[in-house]
Amino acid sequence: MDEHLSVGPVGSTFFGQTLEQHLLHMQRQQAGATGDFTGLFHQIALAAKIIASQVSKAGLANILGLTGDVNVQGEEVMKLDVFANTTLVRCVQQGGHVCVMGSEEVAEPIPVPPQFPKGKYVLQFDPLDGSGNIDINASIGTIFSVHRRKTAGNGPGTLEDCLQPGRDIVAAGYVIYGSSNMFVYSAGQGVHGFTFDPAIGEFFLSHENLRIPKRGDTYSVNEGNYHKWSDGVRAWVDWIKKDEPSRSAYRLRYIGAMVADFHRTLLRGGIFAYPSDRKNASGKLRLLYEASPLAFVCEHAGGAASDGQQRIVDILPTALHQRTPLYIGSPDDVADALRFVG
Repeated sequence: MDEHLSVGPVGSTFFGQTLEQHLLHMQRQQAGATGDFTGLFHQIALAAKIIASQVSKAGLANILGLTGDVNVQGEEVMKLDVFANTTLVRCVQQGGHVCVMGSEEVAEPIPVPPQFPKGKYVLQFDPLDGSGNIDINASIGTIFSVHRRKTAGNGPGTLEDCLQPGRDIVAAGYVIYGSSNMFVYSAGQGVHGFTFDPAIGEFFLSHENLRIPKRGDTYSVNEGNYHKWSDGVRAWVDWIKKDEPSRSAYRLRYIGAMVADFHRTLLRGGIFAYPSDRKNASGKLRLLYEASPLAFVCEHAGGAASDGQQRIVDILPTALHQRTPLYIGSPDDVADALRFVG
């Protein structure tokens, strides 16, 4: 067998286990597994492949630019935002694995059409994070989380099913569309990354059991907001840029798409922050679609995520599009930030 296509169990040194094979292996380890979780992930992966295909030819297809609409967040909608949202909904709604969905692009919970069966899971997602980077060919991504439904029975899901804290997430992850496309996820048993091979059309295991360094040497924050921040946040940023006997000054790395900034932070360590400011007193990032899923991934890779006062995964959401400040990354770097802003 060609080495590139060789398949080994989780924990082996062989490169080439596909996402599907990995999920089936994990499914076999769970007593009483029904295959619903695996089926849902197949549908998310299919949507990611379709979105990646369109992202890669956005300059050729008529899919760049704005639609002329404004979404529930008050942001101008990109054509690819709409395409990504529609793709995820259509790929998932027919499978019978979810009872309801939530999207950053849609004001209310997304029901499963009455002709399709309803499942035991709730899927929530940011279909295309960093969409402002689409037209300049910078990295963007899809962020998602999966909860078990709270409402009884097998009927349609409700808002109650969507408003669940990050600590109750079953699985979460993201897909980054960049120089290569990667699917990164955690189901509470480590964090694993799969790189897409376009010649074969599959995600292959490339980053097994990712662990974020305890401390990094970069920070990621939009310093254009410096004069809008609280004194504590400004003091932290001033401090992290200074040389000290115990450490060198940190380097600034900021892409402007959270999924891309977080991906770099996960692999290399450091901290990504989006503090509250005078314009966004409750923060800017969406709790359910951005902060909570990535906090779940980060913690299962050995990192930390906080709003400045408490763990992100402990926040009880009260609204579908609730916002939050965020400090996420290496545990020692997050702890340093909280000394100033907590």
